[in-house]
Amino acid sequence: MQVFEAVARLGSFGQAADELRISASAVSHQMAALETELGISIFHRSGRSTMLTDAGRAYAAEISISFQRIKSATRNFTAKGKSDILNIHSVVSLASQWLMPRMARFGTRYPDIDLRLHASGEPAELRTGTMDIDIRYGTQPNEVGIAVEPFPPEPIVVLCSPALARSHNGFRFPKDASKFPLIHSEVNLYRWQDWANDNGVRLDTDRGLRFNRSFMSINAAADGLGICLESLMLVQQELTSGRLVAPLGIDGPRLSCHSLVYLRSRSRTPKIALFRQWIEEALNQDAAFILPATP
Repeated sequence: MQVFEAVARLGSFGQAADELRISASAVSHQMAALETELGISIFHRSGRSTMLTDAGRAYAAEISISFQRIKSATRNFTAKGKSDILNIHSVVSLASQWLMPRMARFGTRYPDIDLRLHASGEPAELRTGTMDIDIRYGTQPNEVGIAVEPFPPEPIVVLCSPALARSHNGFRFPKDASKFPLIHSEVNLYRWQDWANDNGVRLDTDRGLRFNRSFMSINAAADGLGICLESLMLVQQELTSGRLVAPLGIDGPRLSCHSLVYLRSRSRTPKIALFRQWIEEALNQDAAFILPATP
């Protein structure tokens, strides 16, 4: 995605290769692999000329927003003269949707810690010392010397724009989902077929938009392109602002999705201990929102 973002922004495989310090051939192979993964053409190719398709432009716009937010947050919180540098790696959607809006709180409480946020889909290799903490998605293996602290279970709920919820005679029951376009987050632990099975409804899960990052599905739903199935934890801003609504309520199946991962040998390092304490408090503050009481 980083290569694609550079190609889309610069309008050239060659310029993207120069910026990223890789070969133009490597860029071409990466883009071919991305198109294969997405199952859709994102470029028009004619000789040496390359142009984004409509789908490619839409995809680039969504990715660019997230990358710019991450770069801006990292730049704003990179300051000289602080006593500690804390490098946090996170999966992209949680970094963009949940962690970044809360970074200012950590900086205010601990002004001597320079918090630097890095985001990608691959887990960080903590043993190299480049990253202090990794926030990962999914079930984590039991590795010697690695501590894993799961986040609280996250309700998975149906979400859409207010206008879409009002269309097609409303969205009040699970069976109504069949009336709306589906938006798929293909790497999620809980997907539309799981939801359909749990709710006893029939859905054509072969249809709809497909993304490999939750933040893209969330933005697509907010733009009225369909209904998505996402963690309540990731959409607090959108629900508060009214960009999204949860037409079937905010109490869905609860899954352990994210985990805080770090080296056991460094657990008492002050900057790591303080971040662990801070993120536990932040999650507890959100508990009333992301874990609604069941009747």
